[in-house]
Amino acid sequence: MQFASLGSGSAGNSFIVKQNQSLLMIDCGFAMQDIVSRLDRLNQSPENITGILLTHEHEDHVKGAFKLANKFKIPIWLSYGTYKMCEKHMIKSYEIDLNIIDSHNTFEIEDFVIQPFPVPHDAREPTQFTLSDGNHKLGILTDTGSSTPHIEKMLQQLDALIIEFNHDLNLLESSEYTYSLKKRISGKLGHLDNQTAAEILGKIQFKQLKHLVAAHLSEKNNTEELVKEAIVGKIGCERDWIKIATQVDGTSWQVI
Repeated sequence: MQFASLGSGSAGNSFIVKQNQSLLMIDCGFAMQDIVSRLDRLNQSPENITGILLTHEHEDHVKGAFKLANKFKIPIWLSYGTYKMCEKHMIKSYEIDLNIIDSHNTFEIEDFVIQPFPVPHDAREPTQFTLSDGNHKLGILTDTGSSTPHIEKMLQQLDALIIEFNHDLNLLESSEYTYSLKKRISGKLGHLDNQTAAEILGKIQFKQLKHLVAAHLSEKNNTEELVKEAIVGKIGCERDWIKIATQVDGTSWQVI
C-alpha cells in the first residue's frame, strides 16, 4: 500500500492511494489538466483511477472532480450533503456513477476498506477517511476546525497519517486578513492550527506509525519550521521524519 499528495493547500488538494491495481483519489481540487500533469509526475494517469472520494464541497477539493470523472468514467463517492452542494458542478450532459455514503458506515472499493467519519467544518456534510488494505491503514484528516473524541478514535492504530496543520495562530492574528476571515479560519468549524493538530497527535498511539504527513499549510499564515516545531514539541519525534505536503509538489510516493 502506498500513497502520495498531488498538492495540498488553499489553492487545491488531492491525495492518491494505491494497492495492487486499485488507485483511489481523495479530493480533486485542481483543474483537470493540472490533475493530469500532477498524476503524470507520479507515473499515473486518470485511466488508472478506480474511484474518487470527496470530503466536502469547497472548490479547493472538488474543482476538477466532476469533469475528470465524466471524461474518464471514474465513479465518485461522497456524502449526500456534499452531493447537494456540488450539483452546480454537474453539467446535464455528464454521465457519472455517483455513490452516496453514510459518514458512519464502512464501505469497500476493490482492494480498499474505507471508513468515513464526520468532522466539524463549515461545509454541508464534511467527512474524512481512513483507508485499509486489510494489513495497513492510512488516516486522512484535513479541513477540520476542532477535534472530537470520535475523530481521535478513528485515528488510532494507523500505519500512516495525513493531518492538517493549516495555520499558526500568531501569524493568522497579525495577518492582513479581515476579522471575519480570521474568525472563520480559527473557529470550531474552520481549520486546524498547529497547536490543535499537535494535540491530536498527542492523543494517538504511535507505536506502528510509519509516516506522518502535515498537509493544507497556509501559504501566508504558516511555515514548515513552525509545523515541525509544534510536532516535535508534542511527540518528540525526529524533525526529518515529518513530511510536508506542499502546494506545488505535494509529496513523493510513501510506501507503508
